[in-house]
Amino acid sequence: MPVAMGNYDNDGKRSTALGSCMSALKWIPVIFIAAVIAWSYYAYVVQLCLLSIENTFEQIVFLIFYHIICVLFFWSYWNTIFTPVGTVPSNWRIPETDIEHIFHADTQDQQKRILENFAKTLPVTNRTLNGSVRFCEKCKIIKPDRAHHCSVCGACVLKMDHHCPWVNNCVNFTNYKYFVLFLGYALLYCLYVALTSLEYFIRFWRSDLSQQGDLNGGMGRFHILFLFFVSLMFAISLVSLFGYHVYLTLMNRTTLEAFRAPIFRIGGPDKNGYNLGKYANFQEVFGDNWKLWFLPVYTSMGDGISYPIRHLEEDAESLLGNSDTRIEMEEDVFPETRFHSTYLP
Repeated sequence: MPVAMGNYDNDGKRSTALGSCMSALKWIPVIFIAAVIAWSYYAYVVQLCLLSIENTFEQIVFLIFYHIICVLFFWSYWNTIFTPVGTVPSNWRIPETDIEHIFHADTQDQQKRILENFAKTLPVTNRTLNGSVRFCEKCKIIKPDRAHHCSVCGACVLKMDHHCPWVNNCVNFTNYKYFVLFLGYALLYCLYVALTSLEYFIRFWRSDLSQQGDLNGGMGRFHILFLFFVSLMFAISLVSLFGYHVYLTLMNRTTLEAFRAPIFRIGGPDKNGYNLGKYANFQEVFGDNWKLWFLPVYTSMGDGISYPIRHLEEDAESLLGNSDTRIEMEEDVFPETRFHSTYLP
């Protein structure tokens, strides 16, 4: 018995050590991005602005705008990384007795009835392919609309978009605004650095800077060379990614929903089920206070659990056939709820 216990303890320690190593490895992409930002700061501020630009007014203007963009860029990146993911409330967890009934149900219909009975008081409209309430076997919970299980985070995440290794976090309901701003300010940062360093990059190739301090045959001029190329390459890669997420924001879709349309209890699969119009979709992520739209502070609307669904009056009429029943159905499935300015604690 002592030997067995000793083996168990050793296995536990190895498992803990392996888990710690895996957690540390996940930070490598973040450390890489942070290192690139730190190097670009040195190359731009010291090598370009202080050592290469001779005009004092030009130095001041370049540095002021650079630091404004840099602060917004890093602030957005920080919030994207360290904002906790939105998790499902405990009242969505199915009791153990019901879990046993679900796992030992004789038929699929019996499973569906158990899940429907538990979810009848919950605001869920999404369904699986077979029409059942969405249920996570790992977390043992009913999934709220737009929530999905993240295998990396090990939890069901509210309005999950994707898990991003570059921020070591899930992009989801709680940090999606920060993520979009991070992409936007990263693109702006790269374009600003590339455009303002272009003149000095050209002069470097023409050897006009060969008489200026550290740039004379030293590493200084190579900082400007790589600064221009790196910022340009990152800008090219960010254009499509930022544009895609702006499109998703205006269409009120997540990346997962763009690839696989959500299935509604009434109406079936519909990629535009949450599309309320471009302005309303934008407000859902960025809030209704325009002064805070482009600041990385939390202004997203709603609770991450339930979402307003666009009215499909023509579909409802064709499905149910009479107006009285259609009105009753709309009150049940398409409630006239609107987001309140609910801020996360």
